[in-house]
Amino acid sequence: MPRITKVTTRTGDAGETALATGRRVRKDDPRIEAYGTVDELSSILGVAIASDLEPALAEELGRVQNDLFHLGAELATPAEGGKERPGPRIEARHVERLEEVQDELLEKLPALDNFVLPGGTLAASQLQVARTVCRRAERRVVSLADEAGGSARGGANVPAEALRYLNRLSDLLFTMARAENHRKDVEQPVWDSRA
Repeated sequence: MPRITKVTTRTGDAGETALATGRRVRKDDPRIEAYGTVDELSSILGVAIASDLEPALAEELGRVQNDLFHLGAELATPAEGGKERPGPRIEARHVERLEEVQDELLEKLPALDNFVLPGGTLAASQLQVARTVCRRAERRVVSLADEAGGSARGGANVPAEALRYLNRLSDLLFTMARAENHRKDVEQPVWDSRA
């Protein structure tokens, strides 16, 4: 476990920051954009959890926040010199967990017959905001993979499961928002294509 004794270091005052490897990069580097957006997503999930979210959903999102810390650490630690990345990583089991939770939630929800609009309870609305930030994080990781010479399937210093995880998570957050409204008996706003 790292021991953090100072928050302010003054080392970023010139617009640079250090990756976990110690290499310094600009604060707008695609890698920083990617893991910064993952961090933003985790913070928004914290707001959703604090918004009177149904306890089972809140517990699951606590696990997701921990997963996102794994992902951020992976993104902050590019493999250099042929060395493996140290530390925890997002694995297939994390993606499978998201799929299982979504399947459980969908069993209890009515089928969709229209596009939904963000809204309903405060927690459901926060989950929809989190969904859109998750999609942005996914786009940032795609950009990072492209710049690093990889593909949307990972590689070239992008974790292999990162995109799968973010893709499944955005779907799960959408489903969780619907589940939150359904459990609290709040009508889900829908798109009126004739308005």
